[in-house]
Amino acid sequence: MYMLDTNTVSYIFRKNPTVTAKLRTVSPSRICISSITEAALRYGVAKRQNKELENIVNMFIDLITVYDWDRDAVKTYGELRASMEQTGRVMGTMDLMIAAHALSKKLSIVTSDSAFAMVNGLNVEDWNKY
Repeated sequence: MYMLDTNTVSYIFRKNPTVTAKLRTVSPSRICISSITEAALRYGVAKRQNKELENIVNMFIDLITVYDWDRDAVKTYGELRASMEQTGRVMGTMDLMIAAHALSKKLSIVTSDSAFAMVNGLNVEDWNKY
């Protein structure tokens, strides 16, 4: 199963040909996002006050699985953040939360953000490079 990062979802919404071509090869039942990513998408809708974007987000959310940020994700986040700080690795808070969520669910993360490569044990795919 693939957990899409916010930037990958943005590529899908903007109809990036490379990302959408890869997406077509994967069943919607194998696609998910974190509720953290949904929060970022909802923020984007609220900020832009764009009804068309809101409809696109709603349709997308209806097609895929959205995993709630649960206690396993919380525990993994705490451990991951402490480990990364001890080794001088820095990520944005929301990205770190999404990475921890993917780790806790044992899912691959799909992102073009190179910061995710710093996370030990996280399988990262960049569908923008296919």
